[in-house]
Amino acid sequence: MKKSYVKERQQMVDEQLRARDITDERVLAAMGEVRRDLFVPDDLKNYAYLDRPLPIGEDQTISQPYIVALMAQALALDGSEYLLEVGGGCGYSAAVHGALTTKVDSYEIIPQLAEHAQINIEKAGCKNVAIFAGDATANEGEELYDAISVAAAPASVPKSLVKLLKKGGRMVIPVGPQYQSQELLLIHKDQDDHLEEQWICAVGFVPLRS
Repeated sequence: MKKSYVKERQQMVDEQLRARDITDERVLAAMGEVRRDLFVPDDLKNYAYLDRPLPIGEDQTISQPYIVALMAQALALDGSEYLLEVGGGCGYSAAVHGALTTKVDSYEIIPQLAEHAQINIEKAGCKNVAIFAGDATANEGEELYDAISVAAAPASVPKSLVKLLKKGGRMVIPVGPQYQSQELLLIHKDQDDHLEEQWICAVGFVPLRS
């Protein structure tokens, strides 16, 4: 019988998230619901609920649980949103966002990872998450999103992503040229298409590929 990691998942929520500054009960519930162990390589499953990133292949990582929760909390999701995820990796954060929104489009530029993400999403039973292999901005203007979550760091905020955000929408994105000098930003687009930026914290993400 395969291990379900129920105790480890609850411990993660209580000690890594609730004990820090994650206060959104919907985010805490989603993090407790989605099984991170389904999204990591088999030889790393026993490390799935540690508060650390883990390698998922192709020189990419799955973000630490705290950062996934922090980014989701920053978007202040109420469950009605159509969300775009950029840099979907193994599909874990897409699954978390799927528990918090109506619909998620998750784009991963590396085909092998997108293929694995699709398998993982199916294993996790996520019905409202669509995985795409490719560039999220390739079909610019065809879809607009209420929220955008970016899980890889460009040197600056891409205008092509801002164009995909609806008026009143919010985007959370790491920005910076190097791991040690990146900033996690929350960007709000008002009804006049003006952007407001809020600094969240210093972070270290893999670079955004295009």
